[in-house]
Amino acid sequence: MRAAVIVFPGSNRERDAGRALKRASGREPTYVWHTQTELPDATDLVVLPGGFSYGDYLRCGAIAARSPVMEAVRRHATQGGLVLAICNGFQIACEAGLLPGVLVRNAAMRFVCRFQPLRVERADTPFTSAYAGGQVITLALAHGEGNYRADDDTIARLEGEGRVALRYCDADGRSGSAADPNGSTNAIAGILSQNGRVLGLMPHPENLIDPLVGGTDGLALFESLAASTRVAA
Repeated sequence: MRAAVIVFPGSNRERDAGRALKRASGREPTYVWHTQTELPDATDLVVLPGGFSYGDYLRCGAIAARSPVMEAVRRHATQGGLVLAICNGFQIACEAGLLPGVLVRNAAMRFVCRFQPLRVERADTPFTSAYAGGQVITLALAHGEGNYRADDDTIARLEGEGRVALRYCDADGRSGSAADPNGSTNAIAGILSQNGRVLGLMPHPENLIDPLVGGTDGLALFESLAASTRVAA
């Protein structure tokens, strides 16, 4: 799997993502600085990592979405390349038009940092094939603006087209306001683009790939990506 991890001023999870990618695929990713205008040749996957790009000034992800490299990321996505957008990367992907909706302040107006159960709504995507549909997994949260919002038509389209990939839930797989850490509409934790090649999610799969840090539920996402690119090749 030939992966490119985009690095913006204020990114702080790019090396975590790189470690997860190497563990799943055996191949070190390329780190691409935001001022570059092209991706490495034959890139399979672009990762927009977590952090605080540009200090989260203006709106989270709004400045990074206008970085020179993002035009190449958009071309990659529209041509069928894979894009994984994690936390701040999800915010950037929405601001860049790769995904619909917006991420706003958590409903409780507090930063959330904890482990969180999620339900895998789709197991037939390049990002989730190593999971089972309906499986409850645990990933790490660390965000202050993770409250996913979109207009009613967009939410209906996401739900109707099966583009909600991950949903916040409790340990028994029940979703609802009590299990929703940030107030996201319909407890949405991760969504897919219309062509299914872009996944944006607020939780951090890259932080749970080793039992030494509390679990390995995130590793299957990167293994899914590695498997999908091997099949494509």
